Amino acid sequence: MSYLDFYGLNQEPFSNAPVGKFYFNSKQHSEALIRLKYAAESMKGLALLIGDIGTGKTTLARKMLDQLPEDQYESALLVIIHTGITANWLLRKIAMQLGVTAPTNDKLQLLSQLYNRLVELHENNRKAVVLVDEAQMLQSREIMEEFRGLLNLELPEKKLLTFIFFGLPEMEDYMKLDEPLAQRVALKYTLKTFDEPSTKEYVNYRVKIAGSEKELFDDAALQSVHNFSRGVPRLINTLCDNGLFEGYLVKAKTISKTIMESVASDLGLSRSPGTGKDIKHKTHELDEIDSILDSLEQKKE
Repeated sequence: MSYLDFYGLNQEPFSNAPVGKFYFNSKQHSEALIRLKYAAESMKGLALLIGDIGTGKTTLARKMLDQLPEDQYESALLVIIHTGITANWLLRKIAMQLGVTAPTNDKLQLLSQLYNRLVELHENNRKAVVLVDEAQMLQSREIMEEFRGLLNLELPEKKLLTFIFFGLPEMEDYMKLDEPLAQRVALKYTLKTFDEPSTKEYVNYRVKIAGSEKELFDDAALQSVHNFSRGVPRLINTLCDNGLFEGYLVKAKTISKTIMESVASDLGLSRSPGTGKDIKHKTHELDEIDSILDSLEQKKE
């Protein structure tokens, strides 16, 4: 028997893998999605979604991609996995994702191919939208200039291509490497960490979606989850997944504050929530949150 069987769950409710059915439409995620879809529909050219580590940017990007109708959009999600990409790689990747057939290696010809494809989409009443996840990895002036150049592919009074960047707050600093590009941002939205009520709602929602007919964490446990995670969804998932496993080991029908304090201690997140004995982190210290998340991934491995 696993903790899934013990708690009557159909699947793991707190996996950090992006699973569409577990998307939690919080107030701010709903607002973000409405604004970003407006930027796509209106072909604003460039929009930004920024947020701290673990706040759900990638989940939101995938949700948005799923909600852009194929008969109205030629859309793609481009994930930047390192800082060493070249302008040529970027241009070819975007061209391929937007449907350019056999993109050439010659830059001028490739731009011509891409422009013709964008005009074709426009004539078929379809909008070209590229979502760029982990956009803070774009850290060179050359790359930023390339994006500005792509935004110049337009018809009179009509933009042919819209980019939506998803990234950490420092992404805005890198965009200023090309000030004209930074000035073209038509819309920006900032994701914040959950407040305590949202954390509780998020946990109970995922438990319900996973198949449980009752709430598995008592109120004190949920308060502890919020304190230890500081409202970061990825940390909430890690804490709650471990909480369910520990609860299963001790055959607890409901996860208590004591169990969550033990889990948090084992993970090195804190010694005692709300007592000033945390591990000297603050909500907006990105490098420290990143270090915590990295260490948790290593523990799981």
